[in-house]
Amino acid sequence: MTSPPAEPTLSAQNLVRSYGKHLAVDGISIEVRRGEVLGLLGPNGAGKTSTMQMLTGNLAPSGGTIRICGIDLLDDPVAAKARIGYLPETPPLYRELNVSEYLHYAARLRRVPRARCAAAVDRALARCGLGEVSRKLIGALSKGFQQRVGIAQAIVHEPELVILDEPTVGLDPNQILDIRALVRELGDNHSVMLSTHILSEVEAVCDRVQILHHGRAVFASSIAGLREFQRGRTVMLSLQRPPAVEVLRAMPGVAAADAEGDGRFRLRFAADADPTAEIVSRAGREDWGLRELAPAQTTLEEVFVQLTRNDPAAQARP
Repeated sequence: MTSPPAEPTLSAQNLVRSYGKHLAVDGISIEVRRGEVLGLLGPNGAGKTSTMQMLTGNLAPSGGTIRICGIDLLDDPVAAKARIGYLPETPPLYRELNVSEYLHYAARLRRVPRARCAAAVDRALARCGLGEVSRKLIGALSKGFQQRVGIAQAIVHEPELVILDEPTVGLDPNQILDIRALVRELGDNHSVMLSTHILSEVEAVCDRVQILHHGRAVFASSIAGLREFQRGRTVMLSLQRPPAVEVLRAMPGVAAADAEGDGRFRLRFAADADPTAEIVSRAGREDWGLRELAPAQTTLEEVFVQLTRNDPAAQARP
């Protein structure tokens, strides 16, 4: 008999947050399970920061529920927060302490028993590659190592859920690769949720992605599902004797058409429309010389832009 799936490490349902008359978060739901890395994406003003502050207990929601390992964050915040490790965009570091001193301090704040603090700190140092700088002052470290220290303080108490806000912001390319590898390794033993503006980062480390826009979730799926979102909606059309691009734009079911030269066009279909048959038929009737009509190769960046532009059809997508 198959056992039921484990309860999500994080389950947030119908989160709402308003600031006066401004609705910053409008009914967002998020789930993360153990061993999973979820990427939270969205342009500036999408509601990411407010969402992450609510999920970590730093901001009270105006509505909705948040459960951490089955514990209601609002009813029992101490027990729920004990299971969360959080790295804000600006790491909460004490520059005058050395790395080991700071992590011991963080462990005690997280109520790690005194007898287990040394082992907990050693484990966090090893996992974050900080052994060689454990006696150095945090203020003397590079930005990349400071970011590692920030992650170390988030995991020193072995939380079930690790939430990282822009973990690679301000790092050089080599440091970014190191932090991505660390995040991916964390995903093997924890539930990880990260916020980022870097789309290649999502592809590199995340299992699933949730995209926010104007305080609402406009997409939630796997990385493969994100790429598939555009397949069938965006196609490449190649014609020997093409009409003016305005003719293609005027066809029913075509939301956008862009000429790419040499008789090639990129067409985006309207939501729930498939004018493929009509395109083929008209190409034959009007002797356009159809050479190709096939799904376009769509980059993650193109999908992200499509989902977060002012497109009512995209914004309405669950």
